[in-house]
Amino acid sequence: MTTEQNEPSDSQAHAAQQRQRASQLAQAIRTELHKAVVGQVAVIDDVLTALIAGGHVLLEGVPGLGKTLLVRALARCFGGEFARIQFTPDLMPSDVTGHAVYDLQTEQFKLRKGPVFTNLLLADEINRAPAKTQAALLEAMQERQVTLEGRALPIAQPFMVLATQNPIEQEGTYPLPEAELDRFMLKVRMDYPDAEQELNMVRQVSRSTRADMLDVQPLRTVLQAKDVQALQRIASDLPMDDQVLDYAVRLARATRTWPGLTIGAGPRASIALVRCARARALLRGGEFVVPDDIKGCALAVLRHRVRLAPELDIEGLSVDQVLGQLLDQVSAPRL
Repeated sequence: MTTEQNEPSDSQAHAAQQRQRASQLAQAIRTELHKAVVGQVAVIDDVLTALIAGGHVLLEGVPGLGKTLLVRALARCFGGEFARIQFTPDLMPSDVTGHAVYDLQTEQFKLRKGPVFTNLLLADEINRAPAKTQAALLEAMQERQVTLEGRALPIAQPFMVLATQNPIEQEGTYPLPEAELDRFMLKVRMDYPDAEQELNMVRQVSRSTRADMLDVQPLRTVLQAKDVQALQRIASDLPMDDQVLDYAVRLARATRTWPGLTIGAGPRASIALVRCARARALLRGGEFVVPDDIKGCALAVLRHRVRLAPELDIEGLSVDQVLGQLLDQVSAPRL
């Protein structure tokens, strides 16, 4: 057999080994996160999916479910830079992005970078701040840069925003603008734990040295910034059949004409479905993407990009219920 004939198989074997190592690394992060966050298996998988896919996450849930704890645990497992912004009604955009400061000694203005210049950013209770402050993250989330005093300053890679928000029905919250919602790859809903999970959580917290939360200090650092970038590259190269790609696009397009939805998802949703499906396939250790990878992340990708018709809202139906009907009726390819 000639060298030319050996090269493709050697290349494929090397790619398979890389995918296997990447999957093992992703599994190690998942294991560490479960040490700090009791239950919430699907939520942890969604956050890791977004991390591998290079996207941002909006975590929604009532106070006390562990949204901030999950982000702190991820930061503990990640060797890159971590910053936190507590969003409040009086927070200004410059408190997020930074501003120019006049130096009396040099008689010149110096740029003071804000907390957005980091690898992992926790935007805690993002909907407690008004729209102008929320919008300070738009450029950073989309273009991975911030313009200060006319200068475009790049943000170090990888860069991920994990924003937590309380349900908008609560007092003192401001709905996120649609343009910003679309920048989040996933909107993940964190629900109450079941009885057994809550029992385990209370048992662990009551033994913790912290008053009312689990301690993330025992968690070990699993990956560095370069490891995250490697995971993202490997996931982006994961094979995907054209039929699966077409399925992702058909799902996003179906939301634009689906009964009960007044606003459908745009092309960014199709892209997010494909990127998340590749990340989920890597996370489960798959060699290629299957339709279930698309379907598994569809709710989190689509729920914040569509709007429910008022009459269905009055009837008590939710966006997730309508999207569930859509997922059941849009045919998936058989591979």
